[in-house]
Amino acid sequence: PESLRGRKETPAPASNPDTLSTEAAATGVVEGDGEFFERMKSILQKQGNMQRSARSESLSDSGAPPPPEAAWQTAVPECPAFTRRELDLLYEEALYTVVNRVGVPSPQYVMDETELFAYLQKVFDVGQEEHDIILQRVRGSKRASYSLKVSVMKGKNLLAKDANGYSDPYCMLGILLGQSPRETEEKKERKFSFRKKKDKAEKRSSVREVLPAKYIQVTEVKSQTLNPVWNEHFVFEIDDVYSDLLHLDIWDHDDDVSVAEACKKLNEVSGFKGMGRYFKQIAKSVRTNGTAASVEENVDDFLGCLNIPINEIPANGFDKWFKLEPRSSASKVQGECHLILRLVTTQRDTTLGKKDSYASIHERLLSRVLQYEHAQVKTEPYNWEGKLSQPAWTLISHHAVQTDLSAQQKAIIRWQCYSQHHRAHTMAYTFLLELLRNVEQEWDDSTLQPEMEQGLADSFGLFVEYCLALLKNMRQVFPCSSAAAVARCEFMLRCLGQIHAMQTFKKVCPFHNELHVEIVTVIKKSTLEWYEGTISTFKPEEGTLEEQMKRLVLVVDAVSADVQKSQNVYNKLFSSAVKIDFFSISYRQLEKLVADDVCAATEKVCGSLEQEGSRLTQGMGETLFELYMSLKTLKQYREFLPLKDTKALALSGFHDWFKSSIHKWLQIVHERSCDRIRKAVEVDKVTVGESEHSGGPLTPPLSYVKPKNKSMCYMGYI
Repeated sequence: PESLRGRKETPAPASNPDTLSTEAAATGVVEGDGEFFERMKSILQKQGNMQRSARSESLSDSGAPPPPEAAWQTAVPECPAFTRRELDLLYEEALYTVVNRVGVPSPQYVMDETELFAYLQKVFDVGQEEHDIILQRVRGSKRASYSLKVSVMKGKNLLAKDANGYSDPYCMLGILLGQSPRETEEKKERKFSFRKKKDKAEKRSSVREVLPAKYIQVTEVKSQTLNPVWNEHFVFEIDDVYSDLLHLDIWDHDDDVSVAEACKKLNEVSGFKGMGRYFKQIAKSVRTNGTAASVEENVDDFLGCLNIPINEIPANGFDKWFKLEPRSSASKVQGECHLILRLVTTQRDTTLGKKDSYASIHERLLSRVLQYEHAQVKTEPYNWEGKLSQPAWTLISHHAVQTDLSAQQKAIIRWQCYSQHHRAHTMAYTFLLELLRNVEQEWDDSTLQPEMEQGLADSFGLFVEYCLALLKNMRQVFPCSSAAAVARCEFMLRCLGQIHAMQTFKKVCPFHNELHVEIVTVIKKSTLEWYEGTISTFKPEEGTLEEQMKRLVLVVDAVSADVQKSQNVYNKLFSSAVKIDFFSISYRQLEKLVADDVCAATEKVCGSLEQEGSRLTQGMGETLFELYMSLKTLKQYREFLPLKDTKALALSGFHDWFKSSIHKWLQIVHERSCDRIRKAVEVDKVTVGESEHSGGPLTPPLSYVKPKNKSMCYMGYI
């Protein structure tokens, strides 16, 4: 169908309307009449054509990328800008991380140090000479100090040592210092245990020299259970990450006094290392407050042990169930123990590490890596899901482990860095939604520092502000013709919904506005600005009165097309993602704006027609009829409103605006129809006469019937 925006109609000439062309004279039909009825037919078909066009637009997808989002931001935030000095210090931090890597690397890590150095030079734009200088400084600095964080979580399926069918288990754990090769061979022949029976301890007095412990800790005793839950956390200093060993015993406690208290007192002894001396002192401490029974009768029963070399702990740590081991071939043990182990650095000899928090350093390091990584994405960079290359992941992961960042800190830093980067260089909203969920999953406000809490609050505020700015221009940023843009809109809305549903957000942003209120406000503002833009495009206030009415028809048709897109596309997105009825909000607003403008325009037309001697031209009549039909189309969308919203709509009585001009328009239609019928009858007479002379059968004057029915059809629409 011919576009209304591209068609320029010329009113039928007022003078000598019966003038016939050569072709018209032969048929007896006025050419102007034919054009008139064709235009009427086009107007009547316009509603269906517009609906089909809007549906095809919403279903089509050109495959083109969505419009750039940054173009619709009032102030586009830039990614963090680093001075050369800041980059050099971050580069030193990165090199120190690579040089001081510990733990068994995962398959996702890069093992080759040279490859990591080459990658870092690209990220930080460092030349070879400068790299050599900084690397020499790093290698000459003090190596990192390490600690092992141990979480003793649970035990299960332990042996029952008591008559009641249960045990009273507790754990003793500590670090065994690195041993010589000979000592290592001796150790293979016998298992070490923190608690040994007196006679065996005396026979093996060499234990004191062979297996010293740097530090010993003990858990609480869990009474009458074979599946204890401890959930206790300890930290041990590590002298040598390559040869030290974590040893853990589980015992069934049989004394009436607290082994835990005795261990705590003994751990206060400065320089206490000898295991033989340790056993002797703790036994004495416990027995002094116990009964007069013999030591042999009161020694706790062994339930199993674990020996975990520090150099076998993965770089990302252990979080697993370990099968308990016997201390000798004669020992009978069963069950498992759940441990979480993480190897961290306690002292880093870097410039930044001495003055800034590890969390802030990690955030800057990740921000710099993100800038470089995203710049390498050439296919659909707007859809980047934040996946890092192997060298980048190796650096970021090792730095997080070495600086002892908690799961919550890592989740918050990732969200802050990626969301900030997204505001300048758009990414996939699906990935940002995943980051938000991870922040909520790891949330623990009891451990969050004020500085990080404030940074998280700022990141939430900036992201919400960014999204609302896009919604204000959503018809341009997320056009229905782009499937990619529509999908981005959906997941952006889901991000907003996720933020406002998070306990994290409510805690760090206690005075935030309700999401529903903010989005509804933006929808109304967006709709108003779009309508004002449409008015500015078609300029219905310019030209003659008839030209103004034609331009107003284009405005109403544009509004109808927008309303249909709202109902078919946008409303589904808003309803499913944030539970907001986008269609009702935008339709009621647009319907009121259109009603105000059309009512004022028709009043001007009615006022001019009421002047003495004024008559309605055919061109104005056709335009008023088209405007009437466009308003009728727009009004029909009210059926998609909730019942409560259909009352008191501004277009409810729009037909009253045409009362003063309707009779004049019907007169024009009547005159045209009569002319059409009269000419058709004349043609039929000639046809009938020819039939009589030829002896053919008489046929009804079909050309007479059609115009009459068509004119009645037009009149019935008014």
